[in-house]
Amino acid sequence: MKHHLDFEKPIAELQRKLEDLRRHPETHSLGFRLEEEIQQIEKKIEEERKRIFSDLTPWQRVQLARHPKRPFTLDYVRTAFQDYSELHGDRLFGDDQAITGGFAQLEDHKVIVIGTQKGRDTKENIRRNFGSAHPEGYRKALRLMRLANKFGLPIITLIDTAGAYPGIGAEERHIAEAIAVNLREMMLFEVPIIAAVIGEGGSGGALGLGVADRVLILENAYYSVISPEGCAAILWKDRTAASKAAEALKITAKDLFELGLVDEIVPEPLGGAHNDLAVTAQTLKQRLLEHLEQLEKLTASERLRSRYAKFRAYGQYIEKQPTPA
Repeated sequence: MKHHLDFEKPIAELQRKLEDLRRHPETHSLGFRLEEEIQQIEKKIEEERKRIFSDLTPWQRVQLARHPKRPFTLDYVRTAFQDYSELHGDRLFGDDQAITGGFAQLEDHKVIVIGTQKGRDTKENIRRNFGSAHPEGYRKALRLMRLANKFGLPIITLIDTAGAYPGIGAEERHIAEAIAVNLREMMLFEVPIIAAVIGEGGSGGALGLGVADRVLILENAYYSVISPEGCAAILWKDRTAASKAAEALKITAKDLFELGLVDEIVPEPLGGAHNDLAVTAQTLKQRLLEHLEQLEKLTASERLRSRYAKFRAYGQYIEKQPTPA
């Protein structure tokens, strides 16, 4: 079943008309002009797609990042990596399937790849908690990262979560402490670390996998301290002001790159990553390889100094000068 977002409706209408022409040509008295009409509609679809996707609003990009057909972590793992061998459990409480990770091969590079994973249907979403990890998910990720550091394997994280799970059980098992430890430890690992935001990058749940030498973001992904709906509920007391919040938060790939919060924007096919997984995965793979090869040329101490300086430089502010007495 195809899923169209509100702003994609003009394209969807043209596609329906095109499919109708192809399936039932006998009902249209176009005769020899049928092929010509099909070509004209195809041209209109392409023009409409370019028009819409060349000027998306921040809220429309958030909608694309949440598209139900958008590729998830395991889609990229299966397409861009080889020989993936998943590891389970945090050795403390359990195995949180909202986070997946294990050994993999990225061309000639042996790596540990870790990412947040959503589900495609209700059953899988319940099993994976809609991609919102519990404390044991972050502790599992930390266990794998420590393993990578021990054996000198680069770490690659793929981020796609609305945020860490805020439930009572997660609080009882110290979700904030688990994320905080990840932030501290990721700053100290000597191996190269690359993080890529592939969909939603929400709050501390995303940052718990986001401390890296290089932070990449897909063109239609977002990375934010809070969801647009959460921000709207706080500032405007109205969650329907989410579109206004998305613009104010500066959460799109372009805004984040201009602010120096991400290192590179990974382009997506026209219409979004879900329109061509193979092309998106190949593009992401090439960017990961480029950054990994650059990082491997540095010594461990150089990477640590650069990583520290990178995150210390985050944030911009203006000091107000005191008024003369």
